[in-house]
Amino acid sequence: RLVSDWSSDVCSSDLSRQHLGPFIKVNCPAIPATLLESELFGYEQGAFTGAYHSKPGLIQFAQHGTLFLDEIAELALSLQAKLLRVLQDGTYVRVGGYEEKCAEARVVCATNRRLEREIQSGTFRQDLFYRINVVNIEIPPLRERRCDIPDLVNYFMERFVAHYHSEVRGISSNLMRLL
Repeated sequence: RLVSDWSSDVCSSDLSRQHLGPFIKVNCPAIPATLLESELFGYEQGAFTGAYHSKPGLIQFAQHGTLFLDEIAELALSLQAKLLRVLQDGTYVRVGGYEEKCAEARVVCATNRRLEREIQSGTFRQDLFYRINVVNIEIPPLRERRCDIPDLVNYFMERFVAHYHSEVRGISSNLMRLL
């Protein structure tokens, strides 16, 4: 997981101004590459067929909060360049627009790839990597942290029991062993 903060503060959980702001999640590979730019940056009326009105992007919705870019390695190189500008200058332009907009938010990125290898293969920008690689938290896969499985099972069990008003109280030791 990589963290970058394009505001003037050092980002640190509750110590950052952004901890009270919105938390906007973006699953980069789930949005087609042709739509991701307009989803992130927004668009102006008439920017493309069907753009009957202007629409703010996810960066604007994350203003004074956190923008979480999941699977950032999936971004096209052209979009990486535009994201780099946001991180460097704190500004962006909506699709089809001319007016620079200011952006102030914390950016948290996640990927399951080795970005250093992606840089060498030419699929990830080195300058963007250095911009987002402010705090790097490497989390080993769950198969290497089997002792975490009971805690995760209990967490999700409590969450779903509350959400679905279920009366499930636990799982058998046999099932836990299988997990």
